[in-house]
Amino acid sequence: MTRLRTPATIAASLALVLTVAGCGASVSDDKDKRDENATADGGKGGHYPVTITNCGTETTYDKAPERVVTNDVGITEIMFALGLEDRMAGYVMPDDKGDLDAVPYKDAYDKVPWLSKREINRELVLDARADLVFAGWNYGFRESEGFTPAALKKLGVGSYLLTESCRNGVGKARGVMSPLDALYTDLRTLGKIFDVEERAEKLVRDYQRQIADAAARAPKERPTVFLYDDGRDKPFTSGRYAGPHDIITKAGGDHVMKDLKDSWVTVGWETVVERDPEVIVINDYGDTSAAQKRKFLLDYPPLAGVSAIRNKRIFTLDYADLVESPRNAAAVTALGDYLRSVRRDGNRPR
Repeated sequence: MTRLRTPATIAASLALVLTVAGCGASVSDDKDKRDENATADGGKGGHYPVTITNCGTETTYDKAPERVVTNDVGITEIMFALGLEDRMAGYVMPDDKGDLDAVPYKDAYDKVPWLSKREINRELVLDARADLVFAGWNYGFRESEGFTPAALKKLGVGSYLLTESCRNGVGKARGVMSPLDALYTDLRTLGKIFDVEERAEKLVRDYQRQIADAAARAPKERPTVFLYDDGRDKPFTSGRYAGPHDIITKAGGDHVMKDLKDSWVTVGWETVVERDPEVIVINDYGDTSAAQKRKFLLDYPPLAGVSAIRNKRIFTLDYADLVESPRNAAAVTALGDYLRSVRRDGNRPR
């Protein structure tokens, strides 16, 4: 399908290319280190065993997993950013996640098998002879389908949960820390599991530096921002534990749904109207294009009085910019540029 590529999303991609390019030199060094360690210690490596904590569960690894299956674009690109495509048996991803030829990980995407464009399931994982599944609650793992870490464990397959999706207390609310901290946590934890800790730390430092630079240029008066994922009767949006919260906040915005202690949630349009955001950020993915989402928002009568609609302040970011992923830092930069333009231009529609 055709994807809408706005100047801002192109700028975000370019910023990410520069960030990743600056990090790239250490990937082969880390791989050489892993190979040397494995040779010296009969395949396990002197680094092992290692014990990590993931979403409150402690796991010990006697060696690095060798056949990882990932679910969705952000999770897959976390592995790619760490230079771990050689440890992957494949990835599962719908074909609505943007132009993969335009991302810095094209070589990795070409190398690693695309196992399915449908939902991940037990049969697929077993066919791939996976030793680890990297997914999250409602990012692949679902009790309704019987596809859970506990079910995989019975089959001898390990699991790693995306930290953004960690269960938050009783029920199904997700998120236990700020979204960017979740990204840094996963990079560092996976770095430990796969013996690429130096690579992980360099990525974290580079992302933190890029985000700090954007935050330092944030407008003094923060525009209020609402994230629109999808939904006509009720909008699906981000709470404080999903990626958009930190992206909006670090970019210089005031996230109007920051009080929702969950990751991705459904709210009512009356709440959006009441909170009157000055900017709406569209999550570009799925069968409904960003252009169609924009038209719906502008034409939907209940939103006519909302500041963002009156002034046509609607900004688009790709799905992979907004879920936990290596693209988050570039998204902060791109949105930050837009929010500063909003404050410079006052109420002039954009």
